[in-house]
Amino acid sequence: MSPSGDINPSHLQLPPGPWATLLDGLCARFPRITRETWLQRFARGRVQDADGQALAADARYRAGTVVRYFREVDDEPRIPFEAKILFADADLVVADKPHFLPVTPAGRFVDETLLARLRQQLDNPALVPLHRIDRETAGVVMFSANPASRAAYHALFQQRAVEKAYEAIAPPLPALAMPHVRRSQLRAGEPFFRMREGDGPVNSETRIEVMQRGLHAWRYGLHPVTGRKHQLRVHMAALGAPIANDSLYPAMSMRTPDDFGRPLQLLAKALRFIDPLDGTARMFESRQALVLVDA
Repeated sequence: MSPSGDINPSHLQLPPGPWATLLDGLCARFPRITRETWLQRFARGRVQDADGQALAADARYRAGTVVRYFREVDDEPRIPFEAKILFADADLVVADKPHFLPVTPAGRFVDETLLARLRQQLDNPALVPLHRIDRETAGVVMFSANPASRAAYHALFQQRAVEKAYEAIAPPLPALAMPHVRRSQLRAGEPFFRMREGDGPVNSETRIEVMQRGLHAWRYGLHPVTGRKHQLRVHMAALGAPIANDSLYPAMSMRTPDDFGRPLQLLAKALRFIDPLDGTARMFESRQALVLVDA
């Protein structure tokens, strides 16, 4: 079982429901986790209230209560790729993430995450990501290493003061004038982990340019103005050029174990911003590269 004690707990605000006990409510909310597993977590103090006090399995179910719990995964699969640290000081850590490695715990991954590996490598439990990229996407991810300066760096992303540059390999779009700006409304799709475009106010924007033309594929430069979930993948698929090896867009492929030989051809290539602490112009660039094989 994954020894996830050094990873921050997940939080759940209990929704309204008919359950008499906290155990019953959690079993209904997470049907893939057995009742026996939840009982073991309660017994080890791994289910807590908002203040970190252990809760009892037979505690009364109260809608609106915030519950903390520590995720644990049996037989967590090993991701056989390593991240490289591009920069580290007292306030920031910048890593070059490989394909397939999640940034934070999700699904069947807890310890096999960039966050867990960096916390252990740097011996810094205060490390937290300042933004996210998909597990399938490789490239630059920035972390706050110091709670005292964290708000200043978070503000950069909230104010869209960080310039993000991505690269992708996808089919040609010869009929589309480049550079092109894709604007649309993105909303949750089906299943819940997919996104889709819909009618309504625009909430996503991506600038697209061509960097290299091949016979059957082009290398694109993608510059997201907004940071919606799966934004680049949805926008490219909607234009008729889904990113190579994308298993979710435009349609889901059969869910199989990771094919490490066919990574999603999407790379978070660079981050640029003015450091809020000292005014320095910062630029961090991935050392990885996507290969356009038919150029």
